[in-house]
Amino acid sequence: MRKLIVAALLSLLASTGYTAGIKFFVIPADAGGPALQGVVWTPCATASEQLEIGPYVLRGTRDCPTAGEKHPLVVLSHGHGGSRLDQHDLAEKLADAGFIVAAVNHPGDTFSDMSRAMDGSEFVERPNDIKRLIDYMLGPASDAAKIDPLAIGFFGFSRGGYTGLVLAGGVPDFQHADIPCPDELPICKTVREGKLPPQHWTHDSRIKALVLADPLDAFPTADTVAQVRVPVQLWSSEYGGDGVLPQTSPALAKLLPMKPEYHLVEGAAHFAFLPACPAKLAASTPRICVDGNGFDRAAFHDTFNQEVLRFFQANLR
Repeated sequence: MRKLIVAALLSLLASTGYTAGIKFFVIPADAGGPALQGVVWTPCATASEQLEIGPYVLRGTRDCPTAGEKHPLVVLSHGHGGSRLDQHDLAEKLADAGFIVAAVNHPGDTFSDMSRAMDGSEFVERPNDIKRLIDYMLGPASDAAKIDPLAIGFFGFSRGGYTGLVLAGGVPDFQHADIPCPDELPICKTVREGKLPPQHWTHDSRIKALVLADPLDAFPTADTVAQVRVPVQLWSSEYGGDGVLPQTSPALAKLLPMKPEYHLVEGAAHFAFLPACPAKLAASTPRICVDGNGFDRAAFHDTFNQEVLRFFQANLR
């Protein structure tokens, strides 16, 4: 009976009658770092429409006033060379259910600017970018008063998953991590020789729950994740890719001090965690859009997004 009551409550929470509003913003450069290009999805009371933003096709309403009060906040971190819009379908799903969702482009490691993608400093700055995003959403953002500051979640894909683990208390050990990295890349040679300078890692205790999809795993021992003591939903593709090996997420699941909710996606490779690509994106960047083995990405995302929503509802409501 208790399970039926919980299921009914979650179903009620998901059926809010909201649609996704979409607003673009810039976090100004300051002593904490460079300007950050951001986007926020909010609960909206206006019927949504199809929006084309570059190669992406979004569903929502531009600049819609945010409906309701005390919404949980979920922040997103994209993967290597990705974009603030990469997980737009998940953001839309969460906003429909009454969440506020925010994302930024990580400077130097986005589709339009790869100037620092192979620089060790990028791995230090990524968590700081997300901390600055949370600071902004709870401070100067127009929707700050609509957010419940005690209900903040995080979603990260690939390097974004790595970012979330650092924010939650993880301390990377690149020298001993199981990450494919050829010596012809200067950063790889520097790491293998143990020459990375001491780093200050940004943690943020305001984050109360993590969803990690095929995270880049720089955490090879229990000590490196000993302080990650929030609920985690961990997703792993069967085949991996883009520097993520299939065996690393199962290994991470065993190391985390709190047993995560673990999902292995059979038949999937790394980029299956991105939404199905519209025609423009598929034509310009086929390597992130084409699935093998008859994998149905669109059908998977129906399940994936619903499971992520369920996890955040259970841990942030």
